[in-house]
Amino acid sequence: MGNAQEKPPGSLGGGGARPDQATAGMRSRGSVEKPRTEKGVANGTQRERSPAGGQEEQGSPAVDTSYLDAPAGALPPHLARLKNEGNHLFKHGQFGDALEKYSQAIDGCAEAGIDSPEDLCILYSNRAACYLKDGNSTECIQDSTKALELQPYSLKPLLRRAMAYESLERYRKAYVDYKTVLQIDTGVQAAHDSVHRITRMLIEQDGPEWREKLPEIPTVPLSVQQQHRDKPVSAEVAQARAARAAQEEARRKEARFTLLKQEGNDLVKKGNFQGAMEKYSECLTIKPDECAVYTNRAICLLKLNRFEEAKQDCDSALQLEPANKKAFYRRALAYKGLQDYLSASSDLQEVLQLDPNVREAEQELEVVTSLLRQSLMESTAHTPRV
Repeated sequence: MGNAQEKPPGSLGGGGARPDQATAGMRSRGSVEKPRTEKGVANGTQRERSPAGGQEEQGSPAVDTSYLDAPAGALPPHLARLKNEGNHLFKHGQFGDALEKYSQAIDGCAEAGIDSPEDLCILYSNRAACYLKDGNSTECIQDSTKALELQPYSLKPLLRRAMAYESLERYRKAYVDYKTVLQIDTGVQAAHDSVHRITRMLIEQDGPEWREKLPEIPTVPLSVQQQHRDKPVSAEVAQARAARAAQEEARRKEARFTLLKQEGNDLVKKGNFQGAMEKYSECLTIKPDECAVYTNRAICLLKLNRFEEAKQDCDSALQLEPANKKAFYRRALAYKGLQDYLSASSDLQEVLQLDPNVREAEQELEVVTSLLRQSLMESTAHTPRV
């Protein structure tokens, strides 16, 4: 009954891509960039037309198209709508249609004589993302390179071009772009992972001298690095980063919990119940609702003759799992140590009701019943007659 490990029954033993997301972590390879400002209000109510060209039937729910009229940098409204529609289509997995909208916007800029390197960079980068999604790595590289000519050291085009190079097995060029990305933002996990992966491939391909065969890795100016750090983060990006941080913290805690619990179990096997109790106590600071840890710690407390504390741990376990037979059994042992034989008998009967095949509970019930009878006899013998 004192083993903290689980035993077989009958024994009680022991106990989708989004536009304009941050590249840090890059949840989606080739995500598309959104407008940099908040949604605007649509000019007038948008009404969908039926395939026949008529107005939408009365009573049909209105389709929200306000995103089309969101400002988009220095682009005029008709080009901003094309870009916003492309973002919307990309977000819903319609990469071919999104590509067409971005192409129309790029052509429209040329026709209107718009000279806005930042906006054109975004359009080329977004179209590159569409090419990447559709498996057209060559076109992705061309558009990413155009975007970088317009805005040198722009993070997303660099990352997209690196992914395209990697897909074409042009590992040296991919390595250079990924390393350049990490100079700008060390938090891009996709770049870290790819650098490690490509390094192994280059070592296999080029041997120990693989670094000498690499193209020159450009040095990103400190001003560019600082500008990237100072760039305001959108609510969507901030939310994504917070979610990743929470996931990482959860993984870290889970790993720590598993290690502590295993260390506690090992110490129980060695008979070091004080040390095991401390490990289980630390486990409970991480996961205070873990029933098995309470029943495992109860073993240690029983062995240390700390019966009241053992009972409290079993109480906690039963609050979490009202039919936990280990908690009932170990609480019965705690009651026995406290000389509350009636409560001990009641808990042992609960165990046998849950599982009639628990031989240990049958044997302990016989002992407790004998102790209860003896206690009653002694109590009667010491009661003065009137």
